[in-house]
Amino acid sequence: MARRFGGKFSPGLADPGSPAAMGVDPVGTRANLMLLPPFVMAVASLAKGPEALLAGLGGAALMAAGALLLRQGLRAEAAYDARTSARPPALPRKTIAALLAGGGIALAAWVGPSGVTGALSYGVSVVALHLLAFGADPFRTKRKAGVDAFQQDRVARVVDEAEAYLTAIRSRVAALNDRLLLTHIDALVTGARRMIAAVENDPSDLNAARRYLGVYLMGARDATDRFADLYATSRDADARAAYEALLVDLDGSFARQTEKMRANDRAAMDIEIKVLNERLKIEGLNPMEDKTR
Repeated sequence: MARRFGGKFSPGLADPGSPAAMGVDPVGTRANLMLLPPFVMAVASLAKGPEALLAGLGGAALMAAGALLLRQGLRAEAAYDARTSARPPALPRKTIAALLAGGGIALAAWVGPSGVTGALSYGVSVVALHLLAFGADPFRTKRKAGVDAFQQDRVARVVDEAEAYLTAIRSRVAALNDRLLLTHIDALVTGARRMIAAVENDPSDLNAARRYLGVYLMGARDATDRFADLYATSRDADARAAYEALLVDLDGSFARQTEKMRANDRAAMDIEIKVLNERLKIEGLNPMEDKTR
C-alpha cells in the first residue's frame, strides 16, 4: 500500500508506536557524521590550485547532497518498515546517496596523482562501503495478507492525502516554536495514525474514515496555515486559544470515530461467530455443545 514519507516519493506515515510516530528520528549518529567529510574536503581544497579547488568543491557538494539525501532515505525506510503493507519509495534515496558519495570522491581524486583509474576505484569503493554501512532502499511491495490489491490501493490514496496534510500541519506548527501547540499536534497525528492503522487492518472501514482523513485534515491544514501566518507576526493570544481548542476537538473526534470503528468491527465479528455457531449447530457440529457433554 502506498504511503509516502514527507513527499511524493516515499511510503509515508508510520504506525502508532513506531519510532517515527513517537518522534524518534531514525537518522542516527552515523548518518549525521556523513556531513563531516564534505566539509573537510571543501576546506582542504582551498589550499590547492584552481583545478583541484573546483574538483574538491564539486566533490564536496556531491557528497553533501548525498548525506542529506541519506537522511531522508533512512526516514522513508523507517516508515516503510513500520507498516504491515507499503510500497517502496519511488525515489531510492539511499542508493542515490551512495552514488553521490562515490561520485564526489571520484571527482575530487580525479585531479590528483591517482588519475582516472584511481578515481574510479575510489568512487566504486565508496559506493560499496556506503551500501554496506547503510543498506539499499526497500524495493519490495509489502501487502497485508487477505486483502486484495484493489482494496489496498483505495486505502493508499486516502492515506497519501492524510500523510500530506499531517506533514504540512506539523511543519507549520513546529516553525512557531510553541511546545504546547506542538504537543497537541503530536496527539492529533497519533490519533490520525491510529485511524489509518485501523483502516489498513480492515479496509471496509474506509468509508467511515474517509471524511476524517480527507476533509477534516484538509480543513485542519488550511486553518493551520492561516493561524501560523497570523501568529508568527502578531502572537495573538485569542487566535492561539481558538486554534488550540480546534486541535483538542479534532483529536477527540478522531479518537471517538476510531473507537466507533473498532466497536463496529467487534459487533461484526460477534455476528459472524453467532452465524457460524448456528451453522455448526444445524450440522450437528456445535463445539460449545460438545464441551458440555
